[in-house]
Amino acid sequence: MADTFNKKEREKKKRQKKKEKEFKKESRKESSNKSGWESMMAYVDENGVIHDTPPAQTNKKEIKAKDIEIGIPKRDDSEIDPILRGTINYFDPAKGYGFIKTPDDQSFFVYQSNISGGEPVKGRKVRFEKEKGAKGWVAVKVVLE
Repeated sequence: MADTFNKKEREKKKRQKKKEKEFKKESRKESSNKSGWESMMAYVDENGVIHDTPPAQTNKKEIKAKDIEIGIPKRDDSEIDPILRGTINYFDPAKGYGFIKTPDDQSFFVYQSNISGGEPVKGRKVRFEKEKGAKGWVAVKVVLE
């Protein structure tokens, strides 16, 4: 069978690529001082900086495993006063709901059924507790002052 010119050229290019690949492989072996795992090792110091040499053993701090906190730290046992104070900002007696505004400009929705101690009117001072409702914070256990 006769080989065509294109077929010979393709085989020639293939042999040339194979030789180049072999040459690169040999040059990598020769230039490599370290081998295997040593060339892949990286060390991190106490500041989070990556080095290729192990860090010095001086100034090493001893850390106990029980001192490491993963996640949210434990809450203090201090009591937080659940009773908030505010002023009725808006109230519609026909619909039975309104809003209470605190001194720090938080607004709470309030139902008439949660109000005790008299008739809710705009501007009256109140004490209340907050509770998570379907659409946000809701004032519950509202007492008119």
